[in-house]
Amino acid sequence: MPISFIYIKTITIPKTAIDENGHVNNVIYVQWMQDAAIRHGDATPGYKLAEGTGWYAREHRIEYLLSAFVGEELEVHTWLSEVKRVRVHRRYEFLRKADGKVVVKGETDWVYVDIKTSRPIALPAAVLELFPAMSDSSR
Repeated sequence: MPISFIYIKTITIPKTAIDENGHVNNVIYVQWMQDAAIRHGDATPGYKLAEGTGWYAREHRIEYLLSAFVGEELEVHTWLSEVKRVRVHRRYEFLRKADGKVVVKGETDWVYVDIKTSRPIALPAAVLELFPAMSDSSR
């Protein structure tokens, strides 16, 4: 049985994340999305990538709803919304802790690959058991 369908991490926005417009730079969210995906795996007992395998990002989609600023705390929530033979679709929400408002929504298609060939390979059954897809309605 999966330990947690949703991974949650708190981020305190550093000065280095702020752009010339005074709010979090758009590309910073992509980095935080990748970090959250990696940390979700790290935080799940029993999860370990098989040697010679890895994840490639195929596509990112981000919807910016509100600005976020230095010193604010954001909670990034991430979960798998779809699992296919060689890929997973991961969703993200960034919530401002002070008011609970969603600042950013994001999605990434991750493809499971053989690192030597860069070709997609089937997801191991153990990964499917640890990270089942969670529909938006079940959140």
